[in-house]
Amino acid sequence: MAGGGLALFFQVLTVAPLLSSMGNRKFYSYVAKINKKDMEFLKELLESGKVVPVIDRRYPLSDTAEAIRYLEEGHAQGKVVITFPN
Repeated sequence: MAGGGLALFFQVLTVAPLLSSMGNRKFYSYVAKINKKDMEFLKELLESGKVVPVIDRRYPLSDTAEAIRYLEEGHAQGKVVITFPN
């Protein structure tokens, strides 16, 4: 989980252990303390191709509602990206 606000964070903290005990997937939660050194390291990993983000679909800003509907279906296999016009 990235983003989502405080309410979603607490929901994940309470639901994740329950889901972990019921299925074959494990859910973990943590809070990241972001700093410049780590962001530079992540940038290097992305630029070198050692880390490749998985993007399921891209939607233009005008189709944001459709993107949210797609996410709510629960079938996304990667990130859903909203693109902005140049």
